[in-house]
Amino acid sequence: MKKNIMYCSDSCPYCQMAYRLLESKGVPFKKINVDGKKHLWDEMIEKTGRNTVPQIYINGNHIGGYTELYSTNQSGLLEEIVNG
Repeated sequence: MKKNIMYCSDSCPYCQMAYRLLESKGVPFKKINVDGKKHLWDEMIEKTGRNTVPQIYINGNHIGGYTELYSTNQSGLLEEIVNG
């Protein structure tokens, strides 16, 4: 099974909203907090090409940030991606 990962920061309100959305859908995921961890921040940028949090992967698919996660959920695709 591929992993669900969210790169995040404690001070980011969009990270909190993404966390709540994923929790409400029962999607298990690993939080990778990039606060003060340059190597993790650099890893996130290298993998995603983006320098903002959150950055979310579901079943190995890069969803993007909160806006993309929200849109994916609203369109009904989130459940499809989660269920593979």
